[in-house]
Parts: sequence; structure tokens; C-alpha cells
Amino acid sequence: MGTGHSHGPPAGHAGSRYRGKLAVAFGLIATFFVVELVYGLLADSLALISDAGHMAADVVALGAALAATKIATRQDKTGRRTFGSYRAEVFASGLTVLLMLGVSAYVVIEALSRIGSDPDVSSGPMVVVGGIGLVVNIIVMLLLRAGSKESLNVKGAYFEVVADTAGSVGVVFAGILIATTGQVWWDTVVALAIGAFVAVRAVMLGRQVLAVLGQHVPEGMSIDAVAEDLAAIPGITDVHDLHIWVLTSGMNVATAHLVAEDTDQFPQVLEQARSTLKDTYGIEHATLQVERSAAPECHEIDW
Repeated sequence: MGTGHSHGPPAGHAGSRYRGKLAVAFGLIATFFVVELVYGLLADSLALISDAGHMAADVVALGAALAATKIATRQDKTGRRTFGSYRAEVFASGLTVLLMLGVSAYVVIEALSRIGSDPDVSSGPMVVVGGIGLVVNIIVMLLLRAGSKESLNVKGAYFEVVADTAGSVGVVFAGILIATTGQVWWDTVVALAIGAFVAVRAVMLGRQVLAVLGQHVPEGMSIDAVAEDLAAIPGITDVHDLHIWVLTSGMNVATAHLVAEDTDQFPQVLEQARSTLKDTYGIEHATLQVERSAAPECHEIDW
């Protein structure tokens, strides 16, 4: 029986590479949040206030993302977290989902409560502040765009900013409509649209977070295809107990039992299997057990 472990750091901790950009994004969003909230209250604009509320969620989400990238790279000194603290980033993404859903619910409830009322909404501040917010959000989007394709943590922050960018567009649009038509209910309509858009984005991100926490096979990867590729290695007669999951973004993990009749081939079989997982599927941490026949306990376990 042989056991192979792929040691050392994975292909790269995706989130940590974007810590600097996350810090810049956090500073920009936090500064503008204060500005938008003040002017939203002065203008009595629900669209502006709702966008400020979403900015507040951005601040928390970006702060959590920054903290998570720091925690994720810490060495475990307790001896209990054998996979380290990489999952901190996934939990930060989950927090972002909850914040987005909370903001969405608040906006919708507040918008519905305004139906039938005639608030005094100032369109000028809406257009100006919304326009500045749009510029800030576009800058932050450009900062985080590349990272959103590699890190679920950065993706959560990016989704927050994308939703907020849509909110800024909505605020400007509502301000222009109020100024040209004199109908203040446009403020409520746009606020409802922002709330719906944020909710949809939150659900999309939430599904990805749950997939990681549920230890699903990485997106775009077929476990049957992996099993077939391993079984095709010369000397291997069977593959069972194959498990593949995502530890955090960019870190896929696998375990498997490989059956090979010729004990002399065990080292070669093990090395080829590790190479197949790494080169073909990007799985650098694989624990593989080679055996002459499936152990009885493998058949007895039903999960």
C-alpha cells in the first residue's frame, strides 16, 4: 500500500494577491458612503439613501474580505485546523450575501411604505451625488475585476460593487426623471429596481458559497471524467472512494483509492495519478492510496 501527498502551497492563494486592491477599494467606498448618506438624508431621496445603505454593505463586505485574506494566510498554531484558515474567505463571502439580502429587503420594505405618499425629493443632489458614486464604483470595479475571476472572496466584494454601480445609475436616472417630469414616485420605482437587482446578485453568489461549504465538486469539473482518466493510467484496474472538493478559491483537494495488481508498479502508478490530477485538473493537493484490491472496509462504508 502506498500513500501520496502533494505537499507545499497550492497553485496560489488567489485572494491574498488582491489584498492591496481591496484596501484601495475599501478606502474609496468608505469615504463616498459618508458623502452619499449625508446628501441622501438632506435630499430625502429613498433611491439615494438605499444606495448609501448598499454602500454601507460594501464597506462591511470589503472590510470582511480584507480581514479574511489576512486570516487565511496565517499559520495555524493550535494544531486543530489541519487545512489552515483558508475557509475564512468563504465565510466572508457568505457575510456579503447576507448583507446584500438585508439591504435589498430594507429597500423594498421602505419603498412599499412610501407608496401613496408624496415626499419632497430634491433631484439635484440625486444627480450630482449619484454621478460621483457611479465614477467611484467604476474605479473600484476595474480594481477588482481580475480578482473576481480567481477568488470567491474578491468576487463577493466585486458583486457588491457591481450592484452598487447599478444603484448609482438608478439614482442618476431617477433624479433626471423627477427633474423633467416632476413625478417623485420615480424615486420609489428606482429604489425597488435596485432592491430586486441586489437580491438576484446575492442569490447567485450565495449558491456558489453553499457549493463550497457543501464540498461540491468544483464548478466545471466532472468527477466521472476524473475517475476515467485515473482508471486509464497503465497498471490501475479500479478507482473508488474518489472525492474532490474546493477548500477555497484556487485550492481544489482530492482523495482516492487506486487498485493496482502489480506492487512493483505502485510508485509509478502513484506518480502518474498525481501528475494527472495536477496537470489536467489543477488539483495540487491529492491524497492517494494504492492497494492490490479494494479493502473490505471500502465496501462496508455506504457514504
